[in-house]
Amino acid sequence: MTSDSNTPSRIAAQRPRRSVAVFSCVALVGLIIDRASKLLALRYLSLDESKRVIPHLLSLRLLRNPGASLGFGSNSTWVISLLAIAACIALVILAFRSTSRLWVIVLGMAFAGAAGNLIDRVVYADGMLNGKVVDFLDYGWSVGNVADIFLMLAGICMVVLVCVGVPWRISDQDADNHHGSADTHDSNE
Repeated sequence: MTSDSNTPSRIAAQRPRRSVAVFSCVALVGLIIDRASKLLALRYLSLDESKRVIPHLLSLRLLRNPGASLGFGSNSTWVISLLAIAACIALVILAFRSTSRLWVIVLGMAFAGAAGNLIDRVVYADGMLNGKVVDFLDYGWSVGNVADIFLMLAGICMVVLVCVGVPWRISDQDADNHHGSADTHDSNE
């Protein structure tokens, strides 16, 4: 390798590729876990049964939810679907513009959650974007799925990242100033 291989412009050019790779891996793993768990729930659970996993904390109970969180918006499934599409597009754009590995990971988790439930609305639809989401994790006060867990974790992580001051994007000037530590900055996140 030559000494030119770690110039600030080369490091800056590599950052978007890394963001795309990290975001894609997180989103893909999240989608696979969500989809596999829903297919298992559909195969092994019936709509009229509840299987206790942890007493007073978690049961498995299959539901088909036309709405959003806690069943809100059950008469507006197509609106929720359009909002999910817009959210997925926004999350991709934000992730690809971010220079923070932590933010890219969190945005990938949020994408996996939003896209996971959107897939249900498309796959199990009778009409245009009106499908019902497969929910099966019964907490007693709410029934959700793995996509919901990814959305909740991503939301919590976003609040934490904002509160501790992790920048979503560092400027090119800051990247030039951290020339020797640009990769260190990414790995510390």
